[in-house]
Amino acid sequence: MALWLGIRRAGEGDAEAVSRVIVAALRKNNAREYGPQIIARVEQSFSPSAVLQLFKKRQVFVAICGDKIVGTAGLDGTTVRSVFVDPEFQGRGVGSRLMLEIEEAARANGATVLTVPSSVTAERFYLRLGFCALRDSFHDDERTIIMERSLK
Repeated sequence: MALWLGIRRAGEGDAEAVSRVIVAALRKNNAREYGPQIIARVEQSFSPSAVLQLFKKRQVFVAICGDKIVGTAGLDGTTVRSVFVDPEFQGRGVGSRLMLEIEEAARANGATVLTVPSSVTAERFYLRLGFCALRDSFHDDERTIIMERSLK
């Protein structure tokens, strides 16, 4: 059965639901590659109040299934940020649909290249979308992979 998804810009009233999606994904998926201290630190960056501040700085989109927010992705200039999908909806095209929206927004802003600081967990996802790994980046013991994709 096909999954019906709506994609729209995030609004103030979405902060709590977006925070829940991100924290659930961190705990279920990212915890495989990152220790509990890293997960706890990253979770703090995505409290509802922190998410609300991100809405003011970035173009943030949400994926909606029925009346439930099931994914989110942000664009900060030419950098993809905070792409997360509710664990119950992963593997069903939600992340890919959000990335199409991000690409459209980036092109509308005049971008020709997208960059993403990918978690180890999401590296394969971005590779499937045509991103190439450029280098590793470390914040204390947290490893991310800086990836890039041309929009031309």
